[in-house]
Amino acid sequence: MTNPLRDALATGRFCYVVELVASALTREARLLEAASGLARIPAVVAGSVTSYAGGAMGHDPLRVAAAARARGLTPNIHLTCVSQDRRGLAKSLDDLHALSLENVFALTGDYPGAGDQPPVFDLDSVQLVRLIDERRRGGIPFHVAVAVSPFKYTEADCVYQYVKLEKKIAAGADVAITQVGWDAKKFAELKRYLDERGLRMPLLGNVYVLGPKTAERMATGRPPGCWVSPELLAAVQAESRAKDGGRQARLERAARTVAVLRGLGYAGAYVGGTHDAAHIAWIIRRADELVPQWEALAAELGYGASSGFYLPTRASARAPAAPAANGRPRADRLPRVLDWFGRTFPVNRDTRLRRALAWVFGWIDRRRPAAVLLERAELAIKKPLFGCQACGNCVLGHLEYVCPQTCPKQLRNGPCGGTDQGRCEVTPDKPCIWVAVYERAKAANALDGLRTYVPPPDRRLRDTSSWINYFLDRDSRPSVEPP
Repeated sequence: MTNPLRDALATGRFCYVVELVASALTREARLLEAASGLARIPAVVAGSVTSYAGGAMGHDPLRVAAAARARGLTPNIHLTCVSQDRRGLAKSLDDLHALSLENVFALTGDYPGAGDQPPVFDLDSVQLVRLIDERRRGGIPFHVAVAVSPFKYTEADCVYQYVKLEKKIAAGADVAITQVGWDAKKFAELKRYLDERGLRMPLLGNVYVLGPKTAERMATGRPPGCWVSPELLAAVQAESRAKDGGRQARLERAARTVAVLRGLGYAGAYVGGTHDAAHIAWIIRRADELVPQWEALAAELGYGASSGFYLPTRASARAPAAPAANGRPRADRLPRVLDWFGRTFPVNRDTRLRRALAWVFGWIDRRRPAAVLLERAELAIKKPLFGCQACGNCVLGHLEYVCPQTCPKQLRNGPCGGTDQGRCEVTPDKPCIWVAVYERAKAANALDGLRTYVPPPDRRLRDTSSWINYFLDRDSRPSVEPP
């Protein structure tokens, strides 16, 4: 069976993927009618069927995807970590294979809204890509899309998005799709980042047909990771006063964005905000006309954050300066002290010290009261210092001594796309924990360490001593030990 999305990316033909939002607010029959119309447009190679869009449960994406394919549209199914653990995700992959559905969009997913079931977040998106790739090595021909948001305007948010994309590529991703944004410099920045590192990852730029109501929501940062600048909001509101309610202006903006993406060398466009076949066909035709003008159009597409961070080119970049030790807060000095102890008394390789400690912890482990007492003592030390959540799979040494379990989504490989100016998606009054990880790594000239893949924890070890688990090799940790 052919896969138009895979084939278009392999041949370098600019292609279109259109998002089908399978929310509870949209009748399934309407989605399938849209799928039938989109299937008749040759440049549209897939319809991307959402799951848990905006943190709310919708239609079953597998059912919608199978029905869309029956109408001639190749589906790209969103698979999120919100409501399934790794066993449930593995079963979903088996179900996809049974239905001969190959295209998977691997996402962490938005945090559930009020009234929905509690989230699971057993895996993060990088770990999910690894899980899919394991299935692929077993002979199942999955094609894996992943998300990245270049539209981040603080250094930590921006750089970590790109570092996390590198992890997804290493884990087996085939194509990356950007988050929503209207900033040509950021589209170009992402492409340049990959090119400078020799990462030949096809990119689909997100092209959202933005109406006034959605613009007002996104101006407040909802859904997470989608942001409309005050200037763009004002423009959309002014356009909406036209006789057609601003429809032609929004389609024109979408077509111009597509032309910019083609000029920048993107592999395709991921179109959202409409699944009307007539609108999509118009955008495609108009974009074809506008491509020769793409550089001038890029100069106009500048709805970024004022004074926001943009990644310098390699030629102009300077090595990050580490602050003086005497000016660093105690919380930032502690990781360096602990790293020094690790180098001075190495226990991450086979030494006499490690063998002796393994014997001691093995002796404690065989005596249940002693093991419980040790776990309580460990938690009493680590909780006030690092926010320890007693997962039993400690990876503090790989994450600049910031506990990943304090992230509401329990991510272990970097921030989600919902961060906003360094603030957490779930608890906006608190900073995202990955900002501290990034800043400590930068201060120590250890940013390369952020690319280390951190595997999912063994949940059976919760409320047990991570010290025992470490020395008895029970835990789940990176294969590369920290220095």
